[in-house]
Amino acid sequence: MSLNIVLVEPEIPYNTGAIARTCALTGTSLHLVRPLGFSIDDKHLKRAGLDYWPLVDLHIYDSFGEVLEKNPQGTFYFATTKTHRSYDEFNYKDESYFVFGKETKGLDEDLIDKHMDTAIRIPMKDIGRSLNLANSANIIIYEALRQLKFPNLR
Repeated sequence: MSLNIVLVEPEIPYNTGAIARTCALTGTSLHLVRPLGFSIDDKHLKRAGLDYWPLVDLHIYDSFGEVLEKNPQGTFYFATTKTHRSYDEFNYKDESYFVFGKETKGLDEDLIDKHMDTAIRIPMKDIGRSLNLANSANIIIYEALRQLKFPNLR
């Protein structure tokens, strides 16, 4: 079973560290797309992920196009506030990739427009703010894991 979180140009080391910890504990692969707003050796990133980093299946890319090129078997879902389809309206399967944009801007609108059929959102009040990136990734990955009956987890 292979589920994947893709962070496109993440900026905040604490968020990426927290997501890495979730990935380690769920067997989810983590894909990071440069530029990163921090160094992989950043002490804050390491602290947020604690001693889980060696357990993370980590992949680093220079562009989102490279992610698509190296993972042609994947079904990609794009987390955004710019769609009306809730993340729980989809049936996830093996080789699902959940793509999240940078904390300050989200994903590029061109990317969302190109993939509107698999754009997903987390319902929330419209107050001009969104959930934290790590919280959003956790909500969506656990829905996928629930649908798949929590494979290899106890």
